Amino acid sequence: MIFTFFIIILLYLFIIGIFIFGFDKVPVFKLEDMSSKTNFSIVIPFRNEAENLPDLLESIKSLNYPNHLFEVIFINDDSEDDSVEIIQKFFNKSQTNFSITSNERKTNSPKKDAITIAIEKAKYNWIITTDADCQLPKFWLDSFDEYIQKHDVISIAAPVTYKEKNAFLNRFQILDMLSLQGATIGGFGIKKPFLCNGANFAYKKSTFKALNGFEENTNIASGDDIFLLEKIAKKHPKQVAYLKCNQAIVKTESQSNWRSLISQRIRWAAKTSAYNNWFGKLTGLVVLIMNALIIISLLLSCIGAINYSTCFYIFIIKFSIDFLLIYKSATFFNQKNVLISYIFGFLVYPFFSVYVACISSFSGYKWKGRHFKK
Repeated sequence: MIFTFFIIILLYLFIIGIFIFGFDKVPVFKLEDMSSKTNFSIVIPFRNEAENLPDLLESIKSLNYPNHLFEVIFINDDSEDDSVEIIQKFFNKSQTNFSITSNERKTNSPKKDAITIAIEKAKYNWIITTDADCQLPKFWLDSFDEYIQKHDVISIAAPVTYKEKNAFLNRFQILDMLSLQGATIGGFGIKKPFLCNGANFAYKKSTFKALNGFEENTNIASGDDIFLLEKIAKKHPKQVAYLKCNQAIVKTESQSNWRSLISQRIRWAAKTSAYNNWFGKLTGLVVLIMNALIIISLLLSCIGAINYSTCFYIFIIKFSIDFLLIYKSATFFNQKNVLISYIFGFLVYPFFSVYVACISSFSGYKWKGRHFKK
């Protein structure tokens, strides 16, 4: 039993260790105030986002990028509130080139349907997706434009984090997101990209069409970002990149309660069985087993099957390696203040993640007022 524990710990240390190594291999991209050249079509699906849209719209209005070089395509996914009216009223007073299109449900994934429709209508070759509950930084498009001008790329993943609030649940989610972003950046750093976030993801329309878009993954409700990244990285491994730029960080809303958070994470976990990337599958499996090991070692020490010192050493090893990766992410995202909740978050997370993994393996979930089956 101790030998099995030892192998699991070594695997975990290796995987998180290479992410820490890879994180530093991705250089921070600095803006140089170059002349803007790239045209963008910004794609934003939405459903019942009246509460969040004002912040998004104001951030679009504040973008530094020339208005004639981008368009914004909103896709209304059967909203039942006044989201459409809010968007129309806002842009009637703006010079931004925008349009609102109704979604057409063709698959089990409303969001993939919405993005596909928007891409068909897009005027420009570079597509950038984001979410209706996001806030975009002023130099967002400038960051992508300068990176595109300097690099031969067809797909760019970019940083996402949560808006900060003074509550443990919010800090818990930020810590989780920082770990995910650390793994994302680390994956790109070791040339094995396997994660990205659709709230800040760019790719060429021509590439999307050449790879038949979301075909083969439309039976899964989520995953519009990761499955597409898998396709692009497999076909064009040297033309995918991570935009590690402070001016490109998109902030999104965290979940307001534990029930919503669990539902969100079940939705995320539901797609993992369909991953084609072996490295991504291995990483997810090792991380899950390591979190389960924390719980198992605690239970075994309570019944005297192993020494408390063994349990303590397992805790310390995971605590330390996780902290190194999260600290790097927190430094880049300028969110080191959330580390005050790291200890308590570390104690909660194994139970949270194992519970989500167990529930997602046999249960569906509810999201945006809709029920999705396993």
